[in-house]
This record gives sequence, C-alpha cells and structure tokens, in this order.
Amino acid sequence: MDDEDDPVVEEIPVHLSKALAENLYVLQYPVKSATATFDDGRVVNCCVKPINQQIKVDYALDTASRHYDAFKGEQFALAADGKQREKTQKLTFRSGTMDKQSFLSAKPIEDVGRYLVCVMQDGEMHATPLKGIVAMRQMFSYFDKQDTRTKAEQKAERDADGAADDEELTQVTVKFAENERMRKAREKSFNYLSEMEAEEPWCETFWHEKTSSTAELEKQKLFSGTGAGGSGRLASDNAALNVRPAEYMELLISKEKTDRNIDSLLPSKVVCMHKLSHLPLEDQLKVLLTDAKVITSQQIFDLLPNRTLPPEKVRRVLMKVGWLIRGNWVAQAEYVYPDGSVSGTNGVTAEQMRNARDYILYRFTKCDRLERSQLVTITQLPVEEIREILCSIAKLNPADRTWSMLLPSNEASLCVEEQEICERQAAYWKARTEFFNEMERKSNIAGSSSGSGGGSTGGGPTSKRVRKRSTRDS
Repeated sequence: MDDEDDPVVEEIPVHLSKALAENLYVLQYPVKSATATFDDGRVVNCCVKPINQQIKVDYALDTASRHYDAFKGEQFALAADGKQREKTQKLTFRSGTMDKQSFLSAKPIEDVGRYLVCVMQDGEMHATPLKGIVAMRQMFSYFDKQDTRTKAEQKAERDADGAADDEELTQVTVKFAENERMRKAREKSFNYLSEMEAEEPWCETFWHEKTSSTAELEKQKLFSGTGAGGSGRLASDNAALNVRPAEYMELLISKEKTDRNIDSLLPSKVVCMHKLSHLPLEDQLKVLLTDAKVITSQQIFDLLPNRTLPPEKVRRVLMKVGWLIRGNWVAQAEYVYPDGSVSGTNGVTAEQMRNARDYILYRFTKCDRLERSQLVTITQLPVEEIREILCSIAKLNPADRTWSMLLPSNEASLCVEEQEICERQAAYWKARTEFFNEMERKSNIAGSSSGSGGGSTGGGPTSKRVRKRSTRDS
C-alpha cells in the first residue's frame, strides 16, 4: 500500500514515565459486568502478600438495601463463625451478618513486560510499565469454614458413639532420598507453591479513595514530566539550569545517598569533606587535627569548608581542641585517646596513653629531638605504645635514631594572637611540670640533656654518682 493511500492523520508524542514502574498493578474483575463496577464501592479492608504478589480486598455490602436478604446474611455469618465461639477466634463477620464480600487476586499473566498503562493529556501520551496484572475473584471462605466445622462435629459424634473404640488405622508415610532434580520438580509443584503462599502472612495496607488527595498525587506520577502534562516538573528542571554550578550539583545529586555511598567506601573514623561541612566548627577542627597529626594555621584555614569565618573565631575554638607546639597545631590527647579506649598493641588504658602523649609534647616544647629509649623508661609504657605516639606527631631521624616533630618549627611566622595563645598554653605546661618531674624521679634515670649542651635530646634531670672511699683495712 502506498503512503498516499494511507496518509498520516495525526502524530502523537509518546513519553515514558518510570515513577510508578515498580509499584503499578492492574486489577481486573472478570466476573463483574461492565455496568456493575466497584467505582463507588467502599473498601473496609485491604491486605497484600508482597513476596507472592497477592492482593485481598474486602468491599462493604449495603445491608440496608431492599435487595439485601437479612435472614440469609445472618445464616451465612452463623455458618462461618458458629454459635459457640472461642475468645481467640477471629470472626469472619463481626456484625453478625454478612456485611462484606472478599476478592482474592490470581495471576492470569506472568510476563507483563509488553504491557503499559497510558494516559492522554494535551495531545500527548504518557506510558508507564506495569509491575503486574492480577485478576480479582470473589472468595467464599465462609463456606469452607462451615464444611470444616461440620466435619469436626460429625467426627465428634462418631467418637461419642464408640466409633473410637474400633481399631484405628495408622497412616504411614515413606520418604525417599531427594536429589537435586526431584527437589526442583517439587518446588514447582502446585502443593509446594500453595504452601509457600499460605505461610506468608498478610500485610494490611491503606486504601485511598480515587478522589482523595493522595490518589491524585499518585496519578500525577503517570506523567513523565517532559511534556505539557508535566509542565510543573519541566519548569523545575529549567529552573535548575539557571543556578550556579555548585547549587545545580546539590539539586542533581541526593546528599543523603551521596553521604551513605561515600561512607561505605571510606575507612572507619574517616570523614569526607562533604560531611565535614555539616559539622559544628569545633568538631570540624577536631577532625582536621586528628587526621592531619601536625598542621599549620594556614593549612587549617585552607581546609575548612567555610573559608569566610573570621580567623579570630577559628583560633578561639582551636585553643579548646589543640596545642600550639613550636608554631604548629596538634590535637589534644583526649581526642586521640578518648575515655574507654585502649592502645592497639598491648591494650594500655586511655589515661596512661594521654599522660605519655602530654609528656612527649611537653618535652618537644623544651628541645628539638627525643630518644625513644628514654621515653620508654620515663613513661613506663611498652616500646610499641611509645612508637605509636611518636609516629602520630614526630618522624625518625635515621642518622642518630632520634625523633623530631613532623613539621619544622614555625614560631617565626606566628601572628600576635597566636603568640598570646602560646603564652597561655605555656602556663598549662608549667602547671604540669611537677607531675612530669615526678615521672622522671620515679624512673630513676640520669638525663643527659643538660650535660650535652644545647638540649639536642630530651631526657630526665641530671644526677651524679659519688664513689665513696673504702674504709676496709688493706
């Protein structure tokens, strides 16, 4: 057939929407006529089984209608629930009459990949893929309950008449070893699938009327947002193109998902810069000092997410969380070794590690280099713990096997406010001098710093041994 014989009457743009692709089901009622619909029906209960994709809906019956047989409704309720009911028994009809009819879903089609739900608006078609198609058929479970009760009553009557005295037949079940092929065949059987469906509990859900605001909001998700029907969302997308690049990235990428994905990739106790920007200033400085080990003031200002903060404010908070040692900042010991923590090698308590770290920092305020062996003797800590502390603030000099600060002295570049901070913190170290001297006296070690001149290595105070002349007669 030529194109001239079959002209194009109209072109309709088609847009694909996936907002409801994972949750959109079509409910069919094959036993209802086109006129007898549930458009105006009132749903009293709705349950689903998510795994087996089953839906159960209870519609209310108009018991006041002149077409309703009240006597028959009471008979159905009595047959379903019985005359004598246990307290734990869940009633089928709580009102004592058949006041609802239940519908249970079945899957007429397994593969729904070829089916779409489409809506037309302003000459455009918006299509949404389906998750499933189910056929709703009426349940008559109250008849099953009546049959079960009748059989139980008949068995009880037979037992009362002496039928139980007869020789009872015992059913013997023989089970054979099951291989992989038999197991797969059994899992595909109707009995097995029925058992799996029966084991899954029903989950109660909320039913929103089609005229409710919630239903209207869900219907809007059927539009893709790229055509005239989704003009609101399109306007929002266009507005996103008129913002600055940083703001556009925030609109484009979910902060919650980004933080969660980044946190899963980072090692423990490591904070990403994006998450750092949402912390208070004091916590930001704690993270920077702890991660950087030794850092200058300028480096701190460069790493802070908000670089518009006044330097005076940053320095005031820095005094609370760090020590200014030889012009560089280090974290205070309580943030490196918090209460309740222990060292990674020998399990030394946090208090002992804090005291040892403070002593090492105190010695660095007095001299340039320290010897690890002297520190081990004075602090009475294992070699591994002293090395752990030194590695966090100092580096090893291979030439003479001494330790010096990670960064060179920066005292000449300190501003007036930082010099005042040094003077204030010097008062703290002076107050702890007696405690540190007591540590040195208990170690009974003779220091060599005063005798070596210049204080190139750290040690305890110098003591002299006096050899007494022997009084023994020769």
